Amino acid sequence: MKKTLALLWMAITVQLSFAQSGLYQTGSQKILDDNFELFDKQLFSASKYEFEELKNKDLSKNDEVFVDFHHAISALKINNPGASDLVYNFIRKHPDHPKINEAAHILGNYFFEGRNYREAIPAYQKVDVDNIWPEQRAEVLFKMGYAQFQLQDYNNALVNFNLVKRERTEYTPDANYYAGFIHMENKRYEEAISNFKEADKSNFYSGKVPYMLSGVYYRQGLYDDLIAYAEPVLTNRKNLDRKEEIHLYLAEAYFEKRNFQKAGQQYDEFVNTRKGTLERPQIYKAGVAQYEVQNYQRATDYFKVSAVENDKIGQVSSYYLGHSYLKLNNPQFASTSFNAAYKSDADPNIKEEALINYAKVNLEKGSFQEAVTGLDSYLEIYPRGQYAKEAEDLLADALINTSNYLRAIEQIERMPSKSTRINAAYQKVSFYQGIVYYRDKRNDLATAYFDKAINTPADKDLVNQALFWKAENYAARENLPEAIKSYERLQAQRPRSNDPYLIKSHYGLGYAYFNSQQYVKSEAQFKLYTDKIQRAEDKENYDDAIIRLGDTYYVQKKFSDALNTFQRAVREGNNYTDYAHFRSGVVYNFQNNNQEAINQLNRVIDNFPSSLYLEDAIFQKAQINMEMTRYAEAKSGFSRLITSRPNSQFIPFALEGRAIASYSLQQYEETINDYKKILENHPNSTNSESALVGLQEALALQNRSGEFSNYLSRYRNANPDNKSLQNVEFEAAKNLFFSNSHQQSIRAFEEYLKNYPQSANRAEAIYFIGDAHSKLGNQTEALKYFYQLDGLKESPQRLRAVQRIAALEVENKNYVKALPYLRESSKSARNKLEEYEAFKGLMDSHYYTNKYDSAVFYADRIINLGNVMADAIPSAMLLKSKAFFQTGNVNAAEDALMTLINEYKTVHGAEGLYLLAESYNKKKNFNQSNDAIFDFAAPFSAHAYWYGKCFILLSDNYLALGEDFQAKATLESVVEQAQDEGIKKLAQEKLAQIK
Repeated sequence: MKKTLALLWMAITVQLSFAQSGLYQTGSQKILDDNFELFDKQLFSASKYEFEELKNKDLSKNDEVFVDFHHAISALKINNPGASDLVYNFIRKHPDHPKINEAAHILGNYFFEGRNYREAIPAYQKVDVDNIWPEQRAEVLFKMGYAQFQLQDYNNALVNFNLVKRERTEYTPDANYYAGFIHMENKRYEEAISNFKEADKSNFYSGKVPYMLSGVYYRQGLYDDLIAYAEPVLTNRKNLDRKEEIHLYLAEAYFEKRNFQKAGQQYDEFVNTRKGTLERPQIYKAGVAQYEVQNYQRATDYFKVSAVENDKIGQVSSYYLGHSYLKLNNPQFASTSFNAAYKSDADPNIKEEALINYAKVNLEKGSFQEAVTGLDSYLEIYPRGQYAKEAEDLLADALINTSNYLRAIEQIERMPSKSTRINAAYQKVSFYQGIVYYRDKRNDLATAYFDKAINTPADKDLVNQALFWKAENYAARENLPEAIKSYERLQAQRPRSNDPYLIKSHYGLGYAYFNSQQYVKSEAQFKLYTDKIQRAEDKENYDDAIIRLGDTYYVQKKFSDALNTFQRAVREGNNYTDYAHFRSGVVYNFQNNNQEAINQLNRVIDNFPSSLYLEDAIFQKAQINMEMTRYAEAKSGFSRLITSRPNSQFIPFALEGRAIASYSLQQYEETINDYKKILENHPNSTNSESALVGLQEALALQNRSGEFSNYLSRYRNANPDNKSLQNVEFEAAKNLFFSNSHQQSIRAFEEYLKNYPQSANRAEAIYFIGDAHSKLGNQTEALKYFYQLDGLKESPQRLRAVQRIAALEVENKNYVKALPYLRESSKSARNKLEEYEAFKGLMDSHYYTNKYDSAVFYADRIINLGNVMADAIPSAMLLKSKAFFQTGNVNAAEDALMTLINEYKTVHGAEGLYLLAESYNKKKNFNQSNDAIFDFAAPFSAHAYWYGKCFILLSDNYLALGEDFQAKATLESVVEQAQDEGIKKLAQEKLAQIK
């Protein structure tokens, strides 16, 4: 444009120079030329000023035009206020002059370049496009069209773009591009495609058109054309605008063509550019594409994003997500995904299929309670659904395997009609619940559920098992008549001879008869049991049964059979060999084979220093030596017992035996001392009267009869006539105690001690008062009395008081005080139960005083004792693992927990599973933590608190792994199904944080 103006100006000035050369140096022409030079040098501020000065001069008409033009344009160039008005004034003042085209063009460009499109349009409209060069015309028309385009005046813009397209100029590709855009917006796709194709021929638009043209093809559904065009463009062209969007159009096109392989690749290409975000429908389709080509892991990446909303897309995504996780062998994730799909009502068909799949997955992965819930819901919602028959069959299997038997029983009992399979399941879960109650010592409830199993005889073998455990349950309550009835009823069912519960019934019935003193029948049952189990691999209770069989012979005075049986136990290395030797010694003694009797007793004494029968053996051996008039040996034996076991029940009799032995050896002083000890320390013993007689005789021999009256007085005080008021009062107080009238018994014993302060029953009365306070919950008062007994060192009640002090101080968490009493209790224990109680106290006390190694030691002692009490072993294993954690021995703790979890499905195992999973979590082994919960949680579902804690921990693991969908679904499931309100509340709080 500048070139054109310069040429025109040169022509004019040349003509003028020839005409007026004489006047040039002195006329106004020289001034004009100088001003034009300023304008040409773009010194517009100066030129504006100079031309403005010239406007006041007397100029020719032609010079006036040029002065007005250059003045207005100079003002425009320096953005002078009102400059555009100057240009418009020029156009109005000289309407017929050729310069107005140039002025309007410049003014239009001025507004255009300033993006003042609204002012640019009327300026360009002042240009007479028919009287300018084609290139200039194209520029004006395009820019005017573009301004209209920017103002969304698409109709007029399109008119101008179409005018530009008529000629091949540099603006033709621009016009095609923007015309194509307008056609596209107006859904005139054919015209849009035609225009875009023309624009695409330009190098400038070859990077811009592909996105636009791909979009037009996609909107028209011309997927083949889109693919044919876009694929080579992506391959061959660089620097494409919005390349990621072209990938997305291709992905959508391939998806519609069901070419899932290509669709999946293109969706991934879009995502990998990280320049845009897929909308949820596109995310869903990307997941479907990956699923269809069996790229299940990648499919889950998409589905778990599109599944977050509760709508149709969310439901279908959750459904696909469930199947994807099944293909990836991740049943836990599949379960939560199907559950989410089922909870949505968007599509009833998907809802039904999701529910049955949820139930199936949980059944297959061993989460039987969840399977039961799902199948029960299915049958309730879809009683005539397409999967109803399959659901009923699966429900029977799930009910059998669930650990929440009460819920299973409730569900079955609510069913209006029950199939054979459901009845069989009902029998099994009733039986299992009976076992649970039996283990928990809820005996009446156990009996009720065993009866349910017996009265639903779908499985005859299970009826036999229920009868057996019902009998065991009665035996545990010492209701021997009812126990015998159940054992006998089982045997009356005539099971096969090798039926394991028939065999066990022989053992149980043998004991029931034995404890009912029906020894002939007991003998028969123990004989059957030992004969049947002798060659079995698992000889459960065989050793004990052999010993009891020997006892049945013994009490029936079948001494030869008894001896043979006890010696058989010895030969077989029986676990109760010490008892077999002891009993053999007793039998030999009855058979007058005293030397062999002593040999047998020596084997107990010499080989079993920790035997519960050691005291009996020492005492019996001493007695036999007495019978054989081996007084020195007898005295030595009695002395050994008295010295080594000062709290033994045999002490008063050992003292008497030693006194007699000393008397026979003419050691009268020692005789006198032993009789005195009996009368002083054991005045209420059954042999105290014999001791009094012996003392009288020994003192007489020593001419010391004067001392006898003192001991006679003591004896009278300690042993009044049976009809005396003292004895009546004592027995009355005891009766109150044993009838659970503890407060009354306390008053009665206190009154008794007040009336008879020197009574031989004083220590026992004190013990009863302490025990009564304990049973009333007055542990502080109880301890006062037990500590009082602790001060009576020679009292036979002291050991019992020591045991109670130990237990109460542990209960009060006074572990340091408890420890010495616990140690004494453990050393003085006469049976496994007393050992267990002492060891448990020692274990707990050491743990809570931070002596963790000692806690582990006593936990092992408890474990080695066996299940003396229900849950004795699992509680010890749990505390042992906690102690390992406290010492930092995490591997040992985890090993202990794994053993606990595998072997015990009690509440201790449930807590143990949580601790194991938590340990993995703390080490950031989140997947390992999840696996532990998935693999082991199912049997612990009845323990609501720890079961719930495990699944809340599972959600924490998911969050740490970036699996927000699974975390949310897991917490929703906990909120919906948790039986513990605290767990439900915790899950709701965590869920609110995620949302």
